[in-house]
Amino acid sequence: MPPEIDYGSLDYQRWTPLQRAVHWIMRFLVRLLTKVTVEGLENLPAQGGFVLAVNHLDYLDAPIIFAKMPRRVVVFAADKWAKTPFSGWLLSHVGTAIYVARGEPDRKALAAALAVLKAGGALAMAPEGTRSPTGGLTQGHTGVAYLATRSSAPILPMVAYGQEQAQHYWRRLRRVPVCIRIGPLIHLPPGKARTEQLNQQTEQLMLTLASMLPEQYRGVYGEGVRG
Repeated sequence: MPPEIDYGSLDYQRWTPLQRAVHWIMRFLVRLLTKVTVEGLENLPAQGGFVLAVNHLDYLDAPIIFAKMPRRVVVFAADKWAKTPFSGWLLSHVGTAIYVARGEPDRKALAAALAVLKAGGALAMAPEGTRSPTGGLTQGHTGVAYLATRSSAPILPMVAYGQEQAQHYWRRLRRVPVCIRIGPLIHLPPGKARTEQLNQQTEQLMLTLASMLPEQYRGVYGEGVRG
């Protein structure tokens, strides 16, 4: 069982000793196994809450992004991961994960996410909700827009690609090239948005992510970017 966490009382400007140690290890491993290029790091806020909206291509997304982020980040994770011994421990104690039941409303998870943002924390979410089965962007969900409008926190768009080719490179004992791009903050009108507004805001967010990706990764949003 994951630990009970009071997300509103945590100091998100500091790493715990365990997080700092794991962050160092992850940075070493990522440097050893990948060649990561980061663009737009100047867009990352040094303090204050924000929603990190990122595409989801591979299991390696989280460790690579965690290793390259200079700030402590809380992650949204499917509740199935809480039951896995190693991943569950890592997500809970290092990622301070908020576990969400996929496919159904989860008020407890939403309340925890709002508490993180209002306390000045960074919250990472994949608007697609799960890993892409195609390698391209799939339909976005409104969770990111909902949390941003309810908390008045900005959205930080980020994309990462190349990591899905890791096995191909590692079989040849080569480091896999990965690109991370961070876009400017997106500020949505605060307050209680209607479903139609959330859908429009989500569509615009997904088009922003698509515009940051090479064409082959844009998926269902490719036509919108080209238009």
